[in-house]
Amino acid sequence: MAFRKFQADQIFTGTELLDNSYVLVTDEKGIIIEIVPISEAGEGIQKLHGWLSPGFVNSHCHVELSHMKGLIPEHTGLVDFVMSILSQRHFPEDEMLQAISDAESGMIQNGIVAVGDISNNAISFQQKSKNNLAWHGFLEISGFAPQIATMRFEGGLSAYRQFEQLLGSNFKLSMAAHAPYSVSRQLWELMAPYFKNKTTSMHNQETDYEDDFIGYKKGDFNRLYENLKVDTSFYEPTGKSSLQSVAHHFIEANNTVLVHDTFTKETDIEFIKELSQQQQTNYHYCLCVNANQYINKALPPIESFRKNNCSIVLGTDSLASNYSLGILDEIKTISKNFPAIPLTEQLQWATINGAQALGFEKRYGSFKKGKQPGINLITGIHENKITGLGKIKRLK
Repeated sequence: MAFRKFQADQIFTGTELLDNSYVLVTDEKGIIIEIVPISEAGEGIQKLHGWLSPGFVNSHCHVELSHMKGLIPEHTGLVDFVMSILSQRHFPEDEMLQAISDAESGMIQNGIVAVGDISNNAISFQQKSKNNLAWHGFLEISGFAPQIATMRFEGGLSAYRQFEQLLGSNFKLSMAAHAPYSVSRQLWELMAPYFKNKTTSMHNQETDYEDDFIGYKKGDFNRLYENLKVDTSFYEPTGKSSLQSVAHHFIEANNTVLVHDTFTKETDIEFIKELSQQQQTNYHYCLCVNANQYINKALPPIESFRKNNCSIVLGTDSLASNYSLGILDEIKTISKNFPAIPLTEQLQWATINGAQALGFEKRYGSFKKGKQPGINLITGIHENKITGLGKIKRLK
């Protein structure tokens, strides 16, 4: 068997940082054989400058919106962003398919090996069937009016059935609710059985007025539904935050990925911590900081998540709300705005945490013997911090 041997300034294993006295040994396919002291590694060592890391996991993406790159201006706020998506997302199919293919190629070049991807239809089926990346497909359904719940569910279920053809070790499939403000109680009840023993996902508290609408029927979402001509007279506000109003629907899920969390409060974090113990559901907070900056010019309360020992993962959102689908770009923004957070911790969010959240930890996320996690070389690190010159090269 032929071996490849990598020595770098540092090796981040997925959970710990090793210095340059260690060598990462793989076979030709990138399967991890072992990490050994350099004195035991023998000849043929490839010496590299930078940090080695397992391949990255993009825990939240909308690859089917890739054709919308640059169409929506920055800082519109979520309501106008959503309205732009709804009015501008329909393009010729060949253009959409090409944009999806290009987006996937970009993620591969950016060292990503697995993706949690939101699908509202089956247009990305063809690209995902090529097995270039590991995908956890979240078939997302929305519909706030109770009378359309069955129609929306059946439409989503049709796409879900098509994606079921791809199920395997490198493709997982779940159903997902879009957000508390866009899913009726009737639709929640239709979807909930599909959460059982799986990982599901939900856009959570991306704006400060999400809580206003769900709890008190106030705020800018009223304008959204007025513009969409959706009658909300049936809706009775809960008097609670949006997250606390809907989290009971995840009772039988193994994992729930809460996405964005830009305006999640300490009381919500404490509520979820207690609820997770009752439900036996693992909750993961997915940060998409560049999209938060793009849409709302805001950042999530990362220090609150850290203080409460929350599981944090990283995503990019879509090219409609971001300039790249690169996880290193997300890490750069976090490092710039939260300089006290160690790079090793952020890399853990980008690797093993994401793999565990999406159910890919047996193959991806760490340099554990027998895994085939991908190998990234990260350069532009100074004093254990990523700089603006930071770059990533995929070695395997």
